[in-house]
Amino acid sequence: MAAKPPASAKAPRGRVPSGARRRGAGRRRWVGLAYAAPALALFAFIVLVPLGQSVRYSLYKWDGISAGKWAGAKNYIAFFTDPLLRDSLVHVLVLVVFFALIPTFLGLVTAGLLGHGRIHGAAFHRTVIFLPQVLAMVVVAVVWRRLLGPDGPINTALKAAGLDSLALNWLGDFTWALPAVGMVGFWINLGLCAVLYLATVGSIPTERYEAARVDGAGPFRVFLAVTVPAMRGPTAVALTLTITGALRTFDLVWNMTKGGPGNATTTPAVMLFRYAFRNPQVGQAAAIGVIMAVFCLLVALALVKLTERDK
Repeated sequence: MAAKPPASAKAPRGRVPSGARRRGAGRRRWVGLAYAAPALALFAFIVLVPLGQSVRYSLYKWDGISAGKWAGAKNYIAFFTDPLLRDSLVHVLVLVVFFALIPTFLGLVTAGLLGHGRIHGAAFHRTVIFLPQVLAMVVVAVVWRRLLGPDGPINTALKAAGLDSLALNWLGDFTWALPAVGMVGFWINLGLCAVLYLATVGSIPTERYEAARVDGAGPFRVFLAVTVPAMRGPTAVALTLTITGALRTFDLVWNMTKGGPGNATTTPAVMLFRYAFRNPQVGQAAAIGVIMAVFCLLVALALVKLTERDK
């Protein structure tokens, strides 16, 4: 019978024992965690700890000063049963259409038109479209509040054109106040979506467009067959940023209408501010914040999953 090699025999040259590989991988993992530890600690202190505090506050009926009383899930139930809070959720879903869906669609169309320089002065058009993104939201709100005022330039132009019936107090009308705020959000986010798409259009090989044209495809067919399929990643990014931005919107609405007239333009963020500072119900405000954070997280995860499925 052949003798077995001794246990202490060395592994063949060029081959690392599995135990050594595991030890090396474990050592690298701990080194990576050591480098990431300061950032993780800062993230936990700034984000996770306040989030945990908000969850705790949301379980109490508390005015921020006196002793809180245990409320359990009542603050969360009130979000979906209280008429004002329920209406604010409906309003923010309307704003999602203006802030996210319309800008994403038109941003894609804009990128298709400007992406390959087929329009004279394309660089100027890109700058104008992106301009709202570099303006402070408060400045945008104040400017548009003046433009949409009863005696603002928009109504003045309508009256000069003989369209007096269309001249409205846009931000003071119960029917038109929310769409007016939504159109301002559309104007802001169109530039973001267009720039995201333009960055991708520029990286699409021109050979694909030439091949499609050789096959007899017209401009619209080329757009659908070449441009649109390459935009799945940017679409997910654009929708994530714009939808979560719409769900969290506060500064634009507050500086334009303060949630009025009445409660026609309230959003969950506006209601959170009112509950936290105007009519202190800190527990309810915390519950609104937690619910909207969960909504934003679910939207982001859903869009990531859809993007990965398409790959």
